[in-house]
Amino acid sequence: MRIITGKLKGRRFNIPKGLDVRPTTDRTKESLFNKIEAYKYLDGAVILDLFGGSGNLGFEAISRGAKSVTFVERNPANVKLIEKTAAEFEIDHQIRTVVADVQSYLDGMPVPHDFVFCDPPYNYEWMDEMIAMILEKNWLKDDGWFILEHDKYHTYKDHPNLFFSKAYGRTTVSIFEKHPVDSDNN
Repeated sequence: MRIITGKLKGRRFNIPKGLDVRPTTDRTKESLFNKIEAYKYLDGAVILDLFGGSGNLGFEAISRGAKSVTFVERNPANVKLIEKTAAEFEIDHQIRTVVADVQSYLDGMPVPHDFVFCDPPYNYEWMDEMIAMILEKNWLKDDGWFILEHDKYHTYKDHPNLFFSKAYGRTTVSIFEKHPVDSDNN
């Protein structure tokens, strides 16, 4: 994996064989961050990265100016990789890792974030409940974005909070806003 742009541009990190992750491809990641930068500012952003995996999205966000990223990941081996990579990139002071199941974490005390990244397994059974919880609880700032990667078998085109959705191969990126989107302006 590589960091596409920003202060860490070109830095690479390896994902050990056997680690259970599905990193966002460079093409999808670049399109996603171009969308963010067209509408929002990453400078100083506070980010929650659910299903942190390899840390790919969070590291890209820090490279582009995010203040901090909290990674939530239930697999301790993935958390060790995130912490190791952050130390190698000398950004370990900008991250926090939490070894937890996402559902349990979201049942805790919400803290508002500028962005919530979420790349769950495609067959994640708690998908719709998780979306509702993030949008209805205080996990997002009022102008924050919830960015969900999912497969083509999940569609949210009729969701009132959907701001944007686009397929990139077998992955679809959907962006939700905390408050319902005015469909006349979409």
